[in-house]
Amino acid sequence: MQESGEMYLESILVLSKKGAPVRSLDVANYLGVSKPSVSRAMGILKSGDYIAVDGQGYITLKEEGAKIAKKIYERHVVISEILMELGVDMKTAEEDACRIEHVISDKTFKALKKHRKGSGK
Repeated sequence: MQESGEMYLESILVLSKKGAPVRSLDVANYLGVSKPSVSRAMGILKSGDYIAVDGQGYITLKEEGAKIAKKIYERHVVISEILMELGVDMKTAEEDACRIEHVISDKTFKALKKHRKGSGK
């Protein structure tokens, strides 16, 4: 899975947590990308069996898509919180976490979480 696919899956997860059905336009607005870009990405994710799109255009995460989305979202939250605890402002922490979450190894992320729990978090 490429970084862009992970970003789309994560955005579907975040938008779905708000309680309303998710459509391509919502994803485009959330990520600040064009609707054709989202449509292409949704086609790829659908063919990879990561998402389902119903007849009304509502997008839902399938099992593997949800697994990836939750993993990336957890990384985003934990990394941005750690950066803010280190004194990084929220905007920068969010932006940096968005980049780091896609390249950090599972081993390193587990170590960060373990260290964080050891420090009382």
